[in-house]
Amino acid sequence: MMFTRQPLSREKALAKLAALCARAEYCTGDMEDKMRRWGLSGDDIKENISYLVANKYVDNARYCQAFVNDKIAYNHWGRRKIEQALWMKRVPESVSAPILDAVPEEDYINVLKPLIASKSATVKAESDYERQMKLMKFALGRGFSIDEIKQCL
Repeated sequence: MMFTRQPLSREKALAKLAALCARAEYCTGDMEDKMRRWGLSGDDIKENISYLVANKYVDNARYCQAFVNDKIAYNHWGRRKIEQALWMKRVPESVSAPILDAVPEEDYINVLKPLIASKSATVKAESDYERQMKLMKFALGRGFSIDEIKQCL
């Protein structure tokens, strides 16, 4: 027996989204995805997003600031990886670029140094060159720039 769920009404979806936004930060892309999964039409999605933005439930700049701070501090990501994650969440570059530009390079360096130091202890390599290449590849995967990596190696 197959159970099919009725799509939510625009009003019920809005109430659920407002409750979600009261507990955590979300971007407009997250909200659109949720409403699409709930079966709302494109017009209903646009209306709900407009309401949420107008009433400050959702603010992409506020979300982006929190996202950037968290990813640097807790996930130890570099700028490039954060940019990609924000792009995947459909945060406009006009919003994310100034926030990312405001982060001093020292913040990335301060995160990367201990990350490379702890990784260096576990890397198996035949030569110093091989070790450095493995550490460089690791740091690039975390989204750090070549210049930042060179400063830390």
